[in-house]
Amino acid sequence: MDEQILNPGDRDYVGALASGLEVLQAFDAEHPRMTLSEVAARTAMDRAKARRFLLTLHALGFVKRNGRQFELTPRVLQLGYAYQASNQYRAVIQQYLEGITAELGESSSLAVLDGDDVVYVVRSSARHRLMAITLSVGTRLPAAYTSMGRVLLAQLSEAEREAFLERVRLEHFTDASIIDKGLLRTEVDRVREQGYSIVDQELDSGLRSVAVPVFAGDGELLGAINISTNAARVDMETLMGVYLPRLQQAAEAMRRTTR
Repeated sequence: MDEQILNPGDRDYVGALASGLEVLQAFDAEHPRMTLSEVAARTAMDRAKARRFLLTLHALGFVKRNGRQFELTPRVLQLGYAYQASNQYRAVIQQYLEGITAELGESSSLAVLDGDDVVYVVRSSARHRLMAITLSVGTRLPAAYTSMGRVLLAQLSEAEREAFLERVRLEHFTDASIIDKGLLRTEVDRVREQGYSIVDQELDSGLRSVAVPVFAGDGELLGAINISTNAARVDMETLMGVYLPRLQQAAEAMRRTTR
């Protein structure tokens, strides 16, 4: 986690590559098809620059064009597959998460930290839906307001945690959301000390979750796993007394299996 990160002004930083990836990431569930003007607006690029990147991505087969509308093609999945294929532990983790869902009837996921967000890498979904958005592999959520995010922030070095707190923008998602950076720092420190995180309705009303870190047998941090549930259905006593021990058991089993 201590590797040097290039800044946009550094000599080795390839701005064109960064901009091309930014255009790809502009497409999401709420914006599956966009015009050139919409892409330019979402990426804060001028129209000429956005047009060049869209046409290049079109030539490479990552974007298709229908009149004035642009949208991603299935070829984009190759990028995600390359990550999944390189993660040798994914199938093992999937089995354990599915075991949690079968036993408790709750959704369980593994996420990794990417910038200021967590990205879902493996997921076992329960039948009931917990959020307005559909959670799936590739979904990004703010690390500050998720149990998995706080677990992963707690694994960072002190300098990395302070850098995160310096730049992160805290939002009032619900009445329970932490919007004071000092309080968030205290909470992340608590998570680091106790080894787990519980986030109770800070990102979405009714959403309650618990998470723990997952390590490979050699000590490598694989990510964080969680169990998410509805606050009206599962009280804090059950979350602490039943769900947390089950999650810790799964994390330990993953550690032993991924030597």
